Amino acid sequence: MSRSAPGSAPLPSPLDGEVIVSRLKELAACTDVPGEMTRLTLTPAHKRAAAQVSFWMREAGLAQVHMDATGSIVGRYAADRANAKTLVLGSHIDTVRNAGIYDGNLGVLTAIAAVEALKQQGIRLPFAIEVAAFADEEGVRFLSTLTSSKAMAGIFDPKSLEDVDAQGISRMEALRSFGAPVDRVADCRRDPAETLGYVEVHIEQGPVLEAAGAPLGIVTGIAGASRGHVRIRGEAGHSGTLPMAMRHDALTAAAEMILAVEARGRADGKELVATVGTLIIAGSAVNVVPGEVQFSLDVRALSDELRVRAVADIRAAVADIAERRGVKASVDIGHEVPAAPCHGPLKERMAKVVEGLQLPVVRLPSGAGHDAMVFRGVMPMAMLFVRSENGSHNPREYAAPADIGLAAEALYAFLLKTAEEM
Repeated sequence: MSRSAPGSAPLPSPLDGEVIVSRLKELAACTDVPGEMTRLTLTPAHKRAAAQVSFWMREAGLAQVHMDATGSIVGRYAADRANAKTLVLGSHIDTVRNAGIYDGNLGVLTAIAAVEALKQQGIRLPFAIEVAAFADEEGVRFLSTLTSSKAMAGIFDPKSLEDVDAQGISRMEALRSFGAPVDRVADCRRDPAETLGYVEVHIEQGPVLEAAGAPLGIVTGIAGASRGHVRIRGEAGHSGTLPMAMRHDALTAAAEMILAVEARGRADGKELVATVGTLIIAGSAVNVVPGEVQFSLDVRALSDELRVRAVADIRAAVADIAERRGVKASVDIGHEVPAAPCHGPLKERMAKVVEGLQLPVVRLPSGAGHDAMVFRGVMPMAMLFVRSENGSHNPREYAAPADIGLAAEALYAFLLKTAEEM
């Protein structure tokens, strides 16, 4: 699967991991902050990245490359027949602040590579392929998130256009400055009856594949999440004059509650995680018994039933601890996202191609959210994880070129197998 001019050495396959990594590094030069990978949605760096991705799409044989109403770049590889359905591949090219170069970007470039391999072989499939480089997945610049994939799924919330960033610029204004045809959001929607599904390649962002010694993983689904905060109100007092037996210490109550959250997360083994990530102590000082404390709560599971039950158990534990310690406590859950199971046939097809590459088939859920999750109940979706190191959302995130190459080969094989099974 190489290309070359007469008398010249063969060029590397687009599926070569080193080729994809070189593009990842080139794309990383599109940053808003020199010296780090920071590319927030609809910024000048994002505009440069979008232009580069557009170029690579056209070079790979994708046609009708355009910017949609949300700032995403979308290209199309035509089918071998008229009135064919479409399979969507993709991920996002926006990042968090001071990010790594793989999160999101890898899925876009791997999809482009798979299409370029088809072009090199002169292959057209009985379905069209669209590659989407979504503009807004991370949700860092504006409050709402996943707006690009939501628009494709037909569940875009027009109110998100009113969101403003830290400089007071609205999403609507940012989109117009970006050059996006913001008045054509309805055109982003894909008709489920004409779409085979959505497939996304992504780094794992966790340690499971590394621990298993497996380069690739079949995602079983994306965990649902409940997020909120717990607020504890006790009585502030002087640390030297308030006897221990007479204290209503909000912080020690919070400490016991946080341990109860951890215990509940551990109670279901690998099925559920529960995290406290922030802690705010109002009016804190070395000589003050804390009177008010607030901490965050994040509960995730692939089973919505399990997650809801865990949140109820945490509420009960918080109430019990508050009563015993003589403080008042409230649990406010302000964010609920249901789990998004991957589509069985697509998932099993991906498992077959991974097995065909003589690799172990490891199945695992995704605890992190992805663009794929918005297609729940709209169209079939599947994900392929690539082994990664050092987590994600930091400059140290890493995926080996060899593993990236295997992911590209798996995605290419997935396209061919999908054609065979139609």
